[in-house]
Amino acid sequence: MDLIPVPQVAVPDEEGRRYAFGPDPVLDAGPGCEGVARWLRREVGGATGWALPAGAPGELRLRLDPGGPESGGLEPEGYRLEVGADGVELTGADPAGLFWGAQTLRQLLGPDAFRRAPLRPGRSWDLPYARIADRPRFGWRGLMLDVARHFMPKDGVLRYIDLLAAHKLNVLHLHLTDDQGWRIEILRHPRLTETGSWRPRTRWGHRASPLWNETPHGGFYTHDDIREIVAYAAERHVRIVPEIDIPGHSQAAIAAYPWLGNADVVDTAALGVWDDWGVNQNVLAPTEEVLRFYEGVFEEVLELFPPEVSPFVHVGGDECPKDQWRASATAQARIGELGVDGEDGLQAWFIRHFDRWLADRGRRLIGWDEILEGGLADGAAVSSWRGYAGGIAAAEAGHDVVMCPEQQVYLDHRQADGPDEPMPIGYVRSLEDVYRFEPVPPKLSPEAAAHVLGAQANVWTEVMEHQGRVDYQVFPRLAAFAEVVWSWMPEPESRDWAGFEGRVAAHLARLDALGVAYRPPGGPLPWQRRPGVLGRPREGAPPIV
Repeated sequence: MDLIPVPQVAVPDEEGRRYAFGPDPVLDAGPGCEGVARWLRREVGGATGWALPAGAPGELRLRLDPGGPESGGLEPEGYRLEVGADGVELTGADPAGLFWGAQTLRQLLGPDAFRRAPLRPGRSWDLPYARIADRPRFGWRGLMLDVARHFMPKDGVLRYIDLLAAHKLNVLHLHLTDDQGWRIEILRHPRLTETGSWRPRTRWGHRASPLWNETPHGGFYTHDDIREIVAYAAERHVRIVPEIDIPGHSQAAIAAYPWLGNADVVDTAALGVWDDWGVNQNVLAPTEEVLRFYEGVFEEVLELFPPEVSPFVHVGGDECPKDQWRASATAQARIGELGVDGEDGLQAWFIRHFDRWLADRGRRLIGWDEILEGGLADGAAVSSWRGYAGGIAAAEAGHDVVMCPEQQVYLDHRQADGPDEPMPIGYVRSLEDVYRFEPVPPKLSPEAAAHVLGAQANVWTEVMEHQGRVDYQVFPRLAAFAEVVWSWMPEPESRDWAGFEGRVAAHLARLDALGVAYRPPGGPLPWQRRPGVLGRPREGAPPIV
C-alpha cells in the first residue's frame, strides 16, 4: 500500500479486491466529524471532483469512538480504516485521530488525490479492500522552521502546515525572532517590525563566504496573519510553538530599541539588524525595564496563540555570550543584587523569570537545552539540540523533553557528500540516517523515558533563501522523520530500510503532486545547485553526544 508513515496494522485483502466509488459518493459524517468532513470536501473533493453530499447510508462513513483503550476503544490520536464491499468506514478515537485516518485514505487514493483539481474529470476512483489500525508512538511530532534568518511569507507557512499534516506531524515550532530579523507584529512596540524586520543585505552562503546579496531582506506577520496561521493549524490538528529568543539572539530587537542592549558597554544606538551569520555578542541587558518590555511582548504572543493550540511557548535561551555582561557595570551590579552565580546565573535568572511568568498564565516554557544550566521550574520543558545529553539530564531530573539533536535531525545539514550539494552545512545526514534516528536513548530509565514527549526536526535557514531551498533540505527526509515519530518500529539497526526506500519512491509522486521541490534520489537538479557558494561541511560520522 506504500503508506508513509507505515501503520501499526495493515491487512490487505487476500483476493486483491477493490472498492469502486460511484461518480458522486455520499459522505455520512457522524457527530463530531464535521471538521474532517469539511477537509475531505475541500481537499479530496477538489482533486477528485466529488461534491461529497451528506447522507446516510454513505459510501464514505466517518465516526468517533471516544471510549478509550480501557473499554476496548482506540488510543488517543488513533484511527481505524476499513474498506470493503459496503464502502469505507473511518473511525477515530478523537477528531485528531479521524483526521490522521483521512490522510491515510488520501494516500490510498493515489498521487492524483493530492492535486488541487481533477486531472481527468469523470474518471473512476477505487481503493483496495483493507483493514488498517493505527496510532502514533509520540504525542510531539514536530518541525521547527526558522523564519527569522530568511522570512517565509504567510502562504508558505500555511503550505508547510498542510505538508506536516500530510505526514501526520502535529507540531510546528516557529522561530520568530533572531539577530537577523523580528517577524511578529507587536503593537505596543511597533519599531520591532518597523526597524527590526528588515536588514540591508545578507551574507550569501556560510559566514566564511565573501559573497553578499545586496537586496534588503525582511518581512513580518501581522496580528491577523498570525490568527490565520493559528486557525489554519488548528483545523489540521497542528499545534504551534512560537519562539521569542531571549536573552541572546536579540540584535534585531536592540536595533529597534537600543536601550534593550548593554549600552554602558557598546554603542547600541549604532547597531542595525545583523546581516551576517553566527553567534552574536549583542545580548539583552539584565534590567527590570527589559523584563517589562518582554512581558509586554509575551502578553501579545499569548493573546495571538491561544492555549489550546499553543500550550508551550519557546524562549530560546541558547548561545548567549557573556562578554558584555562581564564588562557591564549594570550587569555586574545586577549579579550582586540578585546574589546569583556570575553571568551564567544571570542568564538562568532571565529564564526562570519567564518560566514563572508563563506558568502563572497557564502556559509551559520550553527552551533549548542551555536553560538547564540554571535550574528549571517543574513544568518547564527542554528542546535537546546539542545532542542527547541535555535531554537525558532533563528527563532524569523529571522534566519533559523534545529530542532534536543537531547531529541527527538538523535538516539544514547536507544530505550527501557530493560536490553538487548546495551550500553544504554540517555532517552528512542522508535519508537513511534520518530513518534510523531513535528519539529515546537506550540509557534512559523507563521513568525518564516517559518524559520524552517526542522529537522534532529543525530547519535553520541561513543558507535557504526561499521556499524551494527549504523544500530541498526538508524533503524527502521529513518523510523518514515522520515515520520515526509516528510508527512503532524496532531499534534503528533492525529497521526495514529497503522497504521504506521502496515506499519513498511511491511517495515522491505525492510530493510531485503537491509541488514540493525535494532533493531527487540522484542528487540536485541543475537549478538546485549553488556552484561557488561556500558552505561549512563537516567530515566523518557525527558524534553521538
